[in-house]
Amino acid sequence: MRHREVETEAEYLARMETGNDWREEIETLADREEVDAGWFAAMGAVRAAELWFYDQREKEYHAVEFDEPLEVAACVGNVSLLDGERFAHTHAVLSRENGQSVAGHLDSARVFAGEVYLRSFAEPLERSHHERTDLDLWLHDGRDEP
Repeated sequence: MRHREVETEAEYLARMETGNDWREEIETLADREEVDAGWFAAMGAVRAAELWFYDQREKEYHAVEFDEPLEVAACVGNVSLLDGERFAHTHAVLSRENGQSVAGHLDSARVFAGEVYLRSFAEPLERSHHERTDLDLWLHDGRDEP
């Protein structure tokens, strides 16, 4: 395990705009406040969503689309730099009207209503390609393998 201590710099609360993209709203907040590293939690409801599942054998994401109203029962993630841009790595549990849940890596979703809490860290986090998983993972220090 690679780890480092983080120092909290600031905390933000925001209401997402109806009709906008869920993940882009978080990235917009990070851009406005110049957050290059942080942790967030969010909740609300979306009109439609695309979740991704990472197939560890094939080393690729598979998209699953939901064109229906869904409650965002839980949403967590982090903000870091990916290729020089702020990226909100977002996971969510979404609930249907009957209580059935779907979950995964949230690529996109159309906001009905949403609230987000973002805690920023003083030092940036950067992602780089990790050979063994074929994912873009945090680069913690100069000793990380590619």
